[in-house]
Amino acid sequence: MNITRRDFLKVLGILGAGAGTAAGCSPMASYFPTQSAGFPDPPQVSSLEWRALNRLSFGPRPEERRRLTEIGLENYLEEQLSPENIKDHKTDLLLSRLEVLEMDADSLRNRGDKIFDNFDPALVLDDFRQATTLRQVYSKKQLEEMLVEFWTDHFNISVQKGDCWFLKIVDDREVIRAHALGNFRELLGASAHSPAMLVYLDNQENHKDAPNENYARELLELHSLGVQGGYSQDDVMELARCLTGWRIKEHFWKGELKFDQDSHTPGEKTVLGEIIKSTGEGEINQVLDILAQHPSTAETVCTKLARRFLADNPPREIITKASQTFLESRGDIKAVLRIILLDGFPQIQHENTPLKYKRPVNYLVSALRSSGADTDGGKALQRYLKNMGQPLYDWPTPDGYPDTEAAWQGNLLPRWQFALDLVQNQIKGTKFDLDSYLVDIQSGEASFFIDRIANNLLGGSLPPGMEIELLSALEETLNDNPRQAAEVVIAGVLASPTFQWR
Repeated sequence: MNITRRDFLKVLGILGAGAGTAAGCSPMASYFPTQSAGFPDPPQVSSLEWRALNRLSFGPRPEERRRLTEIGLENYLEEQLSPENIKDHKTDLLLSRLEVLEMDADSLRNRGDKIFDNFDPALVLDDFRQATTLRQVYSKKQLEEMLVEFWTDHFNISVQKGDCWFLKIVDDREVIRAHALGNFRELLGASAHSPAMLVYLDNQENHKDAPNENYARELLELHSLGVQGGYSQDDVMELARCLTGWRIKEHFWKGELKFDQDSHTPGEKTVLGEIIKSTGEGEINQVLDILAQHPSTAETVCTKLARRFLADNPPREIITKASQTFLESRGDIKAVLRIILLDGFPQIQHENTPLKYKRPVNYLVSALRSSGADTDGGKALQRYLKNMGQPLYDWPTPDGYPDTEAAWQGNLLPRWQFALDLVQNQIKGTKFDLDSYLVDIQSGEASFFIDRIANNLLGGSLPPGMEIELLSALEETLNDNPRQAAEVVIAGVLASPTFQWR
């Protein structure tokens, strides 16, 4: 193990790990792609296509690279925008074993009653997190999974808050996944009627005699207009009055939404200068119609989408065009994505816009997908996400996990440990097939081996000088222990600066 660590640090030194990452750059990105030596599978893609695949998925697999080269980027995107037409039997089979995904709120809570003495939600949440990781690793509907992750952050709900430990599972199915590629107004409305959201942001405490403004404020600040969206404190107060009366059932059919007219504030309200007629439970829909078609909402949503898929500081003209499309299409998410992705990818490529730094989930899943590892997505794997700082569904505040590199670059050691443990098969429930990578070393073609690793994980070969330096530094290990040499090279590339970016 000591020798492996020493060689591992040698590899990181050669690849410029510390300096490259600290500088916020990707030192090998300019070499995408080059011709790898003798490995036509997976196929080479252009630099733009490689970047696009890394943004449209949690890390491109060979079959996705092959499909893109067959039909082109625009057609590939259209396929991904219609996930209902993509057959995904393997993922469906894996998920079929996790019955919590199809349960209603009452059944989930009852399951907790039967399993736990003190209503400890651990096992139910374990299954939920496992399902999310399995989808991210194996699903052929990768863009849909990327959007699910995006909207999960946009409408963040922490499972650590009250009954959210089981309500969020229903929210994931009926709000986020049901509308991820649909219409924003419908998504916003589904979230506004989500028991998980109303519990998380305390709207069940919002009563005509004791207004609670928490959900009203976040609905304006985070879910729609944005912090600079032009609303006032009076708007927050009036919206909170519109939201009074919504309750979550506490007994029979626990976790279902109901409206209690007696606790609702009567009379007209004024939100953003618009009169909201006194219709009781219908008032929220009047407000949502206003918010969903507000220019500030278009700006906020399109900026966040462009930040997720393009760059921390996305091009202003792309945001403007996407916002116009948002308003003209009345919140058609697919139409907005076409602008951001098809117009945005070439622009950031042309302008040499900095790459996106991988958040922990993206890093871990991309390592599994690109390396060909298999996993059950279970608790052992989830512990690595926790150590990296992004346990699923645990972000405590309503703004969701951060989406810029500054938030994540200070915690590299857990990523390095994950890379080492992965290739050495130290993660329970996860299997890395090292033998499939050993053929070239065993046949005396170590340079081919390094080319293959770089092509699989980075999309192209390493610069010739860097490859020679790696071979020289590992010459003794390659001769004495080729298996260990393979482990250290693969782990080193997974931990390298380039692999931290997409």
